Amino acid sequence: MSRLIYLVPLLPLAGFLLNGLGRKRLSKTAVSVIGVGTVLAAFGISLSIFFETLSPGFAPQTVRIADFIDTGRVKIPFSLLVDRLSVLFLLVITGVGSLIHLYSTAYMHEESEPDFARYFAYLNLFVFSMLVLVLGSGFVTMFIGWEGVGLCSYLLIGFWFRNPAYNDAAKKAFVMNRIGDLGFLMAVFWMLSRFGTAEFAGVFEKAPEATAAVLTGITLLLFVGATGKSAQIPLFTWLPDAMAGPTPVSALIHAATMVTAGIYMIARSHVLFDLAPVTQTVVAVTGLATALLAASIALRQNDIKKVLAYSTVSQLGYMFLGLGVGAYTGAVFHVMTHAFFKALLFLGAGSVIHAMHHEQDIRRMGGLAKRMPVTHATFLLACLAIAGLPPFSGFFSKDEILMAALAKHPAYYAFGMLGALMTAFYMFRLYALTFRGAFRGTAEQSAHLHESPWAMTLPLAVLAVLSVAGGWLGIPEVILPGAHRLGDYLAPVLSGEDGEGMAVAHLDHATEWILMGTSTAIILSVVAFAWSRFSRQVPSDAPAGGGLSGLLERKWLVDELYDAIVSRPLRALSRFLSGVVERYIIDGLVNGVGRSVQYGARQLRLLQSGQVGSYLLIMVFCMVLFFIVQMFWKP
Repeated sequence: MSRLIYLVPLLPLAGFLLNGLGRKRLSKTAVSVIGVGTVLAAFGISLSIFFETLSPGFAPQTVRIADFIDTGRVKIPFSLLVDRLSVLFLLVITGVGSLIHLYSTAYMHEESEPDFARYFAYLNLFVFSMLVLVLGSGFVTMFIGWEGVGLCSYLLIGFWFRNPAYNDAAKKAFVMNRIGDLGFLMAVFWMLSRFGTAEFAGVFEKAPEATAAVLTGITLLLFVGATGKSAQIPLFTWLPDAMAGPTPVSALIHAATMVTAGIYMIARSHVLFDLAPVTQTVVAVTGLATALLAASIALRQNDIKKVLAYSTVSQLGYMFLGLGVGAYTGAVFHVMTHAFFKALLFLGAGSVIHAMHHEQDIRRMGGLAKRMPVTHATFLLACLAIAGLPPFSGFFSKDEILMAALAKHPAYYAFGMLGALMTAFYMFRLYALTFRGAFRGTAEQSAHLHESPWAMTLPLAVLAVLSVAGGWLGIPEVILPGAHRLGDYLAPVLSGEDGEGMAVAHLDHATEWILMGTSTAIILSVVAFAWSRFSRQVPSDAPAGGGLSGLLERKWLVDELYDAIVSRPLRALSRFLSGVVERYIIDGLVNGVGRSVQYGARQLRLLQSGQVGSYLLIMVFCMVLFFIVQMFWKP
């Protein structure tokens, strides 16, 4: 079946073409069948390839599609790499992606038929681009998919393009991603110059021969690219603004596709990062700082989607912490579990917004548990998973990262636990204000409250099961020896991650049990406190005043800071270049040449008097001048 790997990205591409070209002729039912069916078929093929990779004799395969660039010195093929890491991401992308497509058929049903088809065309193209990204056998092929998801994020975030604010959010995401992409592109050029190839096999084979300075430079540039796509400091502010798009788009971007691209790229390039310890430290510190900053902002947000957006940024920070301390399997494990519970949270939020007639302020919700039982139950399970409570999926993946962080440096663990406590608090604040207590919306909203249709609740149920049981693929050795199936599965690909194995080995079983028990008890206390406090509280609509609370509600003024130190100076520079350099220097030079030619032509025109005698006089004068020059000028 691995020979059919090209069908996995080709099917969503076909869905994009069919829905895009037929958007004015296809019915919504046909569009839904094409949009959901192509991704579901890609999932079926991915699943069959996954079972093939489980066989003991499986070896990674490279499927060559065509020559992308062949200049003699530089040969870059367009080929697909089938190994256990890429196949695992295929399952997450197509599996969660197909559920989001199914959910969208009901959520977007009010759109007109052309817009409905346009939406599914963009969604299919997004999945295609992400599949190319994870299947690429080299950095150039990965970069093609990398740019594709950037384009699709722009199209989907600005899907309702008649709203100027949504267009601004789409442009912000596009521009900030281009900043990171420049770093990625520079790293690719450096690899081509230094190694003569950008294919993974060639680069990783020659990497040990390079100097530490070269490897540090290349990996830092790769990390800049990952910072843009995976929303780390300082390129993280685009992700919360991406909530301007439809809620299923938020689930797709935040859970299964775009934001995990940076984690995949670093995990895939772990051979390079293992040889660059300075970069690993930068990755770990940046990830930890991002996790804490985003979690603190989420504490005071009141938009249901904004809370989840900053939660995504924070969880991505945990993944980067895992990558930085060498816990590559732990980071990939958290990518998988996060895809389950974060997709569930966003789709649950979409179900709430759908029932509340597009209301997103949690201060105007409350008491939805009885009116929306399926959404409530699944949302609660997702909250328990992201809080890191056993036996839910988030507990196992987050615990693996934190244990590796502790073995690397106690400060990593301490700040990581602080972020985990903040996560538990803001998630159960969100849950309590949304589902507990009395309803705080309008009478009209109360009259129309209802559970969402099956096309929306079925994906919630499936994701809820995965959020509960997904973590059982990575049960720690201390709990059940030999039960870390994911680690065993990824070992042939991430065999260079000795840092993780050594890190965990430094902790004896008694210490691990004590840490897991202590962290669980503390998190349970935080959950109980948030549940009891916000279930009874009637939140005020008044904005927070000064102090730390107001600063958190205003997101640490990061956007204002960027506006002051980046946007305004650039706008001032552009005004200067436009008003002074362009107008008086560039235009002045060009216009000056034109005016000089016009003036000279007007003066020469006077020589054309029509008098033959004057012409003869000029001719004689020129001949005499010519002879004088010839007599006295010696070249």
